Formats: sequence, structure tokens, C-alpha cells
Amino acid sequence: MKPMILILIILASLLAALAALYLLVLIRPRRKKNLDPALLCDYAHRGLHGGTIPENSLAAFERACEAGVGIELDVQLSRDGTVMVFHDYTLVRMTGRSEKLCELDAAELCTLRLADSEETVPTFDAVLHLINGRVPILVELKGEDLNTALCEKVAAQLFAYKGAYCIESFNPLLCGKIQKYLPDALCGLLYTNVCREKKSRSALNIALTCMALNFLAKPHFIAYNQQDRASLPVRIAAGLFRAPRFVWTVRTESELKTAHTLGECPIFEHVTPSADTMEG
Repeated sequence: MKPMILILIILASLLAALAALYLLVLIRPRRKKNLDPALLCDYAHRGLHGGTIPENSLAAFERACEAGVGIELDVQLSRDGTVMVFHDYTLVRMTGRSEKLCELDAAELCTLRLADSEETVPTFDAVLHLINGRVPILVELKGEDLNTALCEKVAAQLFAYKGAYCIESFNPLLCGKIQKYLPDALCGLLYTNVCREKKSRSALNIALTCMALNFLAKPHFIAYNQQDRASLPVRIAAGLFRAPRFVWTVRTESELKTAHTLGECPIFEHVTPSADTMEG
């Protein structure tokens, strides 16, 4: 056999092995046994906020409960290890403070007003007591590094919570770790084209964009940016492995209708909940 032909055969075999590794090991979501259908619903992004009601506030969550829609919210740790409900890592956009949330204790954070309203940064405990199982919740674990301390704290509170909940994160380490504490929970991986968003093709960004770190997350569902619903990783995860599909962030009635037509669970904001939305 000619050397060039042998080299081509070896290369083709390596490519086939890498493709199989990617499809069957790296990107593969897990099937969830006993999936609670109540969790496959519409979620108000950071609560039903708008006007004088700020995002991730008790008022936004109460409004969502009254409308009968699911709630998506964000959690991260304060300096003293309290689980707080807040989206940004820095406080400036919502409170005017220049520090990061993790640089202040919970007692001080709870005094900070959100967007000049009467609402303040809530603890996760206060939010869980307010919602009290009235609607499903979708909890996003925030974290940009290797620190997984948030998982144990969140798990302890959700373990005692009686309502329906599911969990998601962009960080595959957090997604995988939380399942060690809550093995029966429905957990998903948030997805976007990280290379596009970060304007960088670093090795990590490429791996995240290709969902090549799914083996760390072991997700049950994929929650993707609606710009990326036709991307190859999303089509493989949702089509080949039939993972439930959540989509974000839906902001118009047309986008909401599209999500429902495609069988997606929309994470929406600034859309008035309709009767169909409230039925999930």
C-alpha cells in the first residue's frame, strides 16, 4: 500500500474516532427519568419585571406568581456565603455601587435598592419563602471560575423546598456539581456561541461553543440563545439525543409563538402573559 494512501486511511480513522467521541461522549446529554412535565413551561426572565418593578426582585416574583407563570432567577454567593438572587457579578447596573456582589456581606446587600425602587437585593431564602411552590422556578447558578461552593449552599435550600424547580448554568462544572447534591433534580446547560459573544477563539471558548464540555455538566436539557437554535451542537443535543429545549431570551409575541410552535420552553421578558402562556 502506498504511504500516502496509508496516511489518508489513518487520518480518516482518527477523524472518525474523534467524531464518535464528540457525538457519543463529550456532547451527549443524559435522559431524565421521571421528568416532571410541570417544569416544561414558560419562565418569566428574572421575574415579571418592568416599569417600576425591577428584575430579580420580590415584587417581580410575586407578579409572576399572580400571573401563574414560571420564574427564572439568578443566584450567587455574598462575601459571607449567603445565597443572593442577583444577575450581574457587579452591582453597578442595578444598585449604582461599584463593588462586586461577592465583595459585600448579605446584611449590606439586603439594604441596596434595585434600580432606584423600593425593592432591595433579596436572599434566595426570602425568594423561596415568597414563591412557596406556587409556580415552577428555574434557578441559574452564576459562576465564571472553578469555585463550586455555590452548589452546596443552593442544594441545601432546594432540598428543603417543596415546590417544583429545575437548575441551569453556563458553567458546566456547576451544572455537574449540583447533581451530586441533588441527584433527582432536572439540570440543564445554558448555551450560546461563546466565540461570538466574547469575540475570542480561545481553546475554552471553542470547547464551550462546541458543547465539548457537556461530559462535565451531564445536562438533562439545553437552554440556548435563540440566535443559536440552528447551530450544529444544539441540533445534535436536541435532535439526536432528544434533550428538552429551553430558549432565551424571548422578547416579542412573535418570538414567543415561534418557541411554542417549535416545542421549546421560552424564557421570556417584556411580553404580556396570555392564557396560553399561563397554561405552559
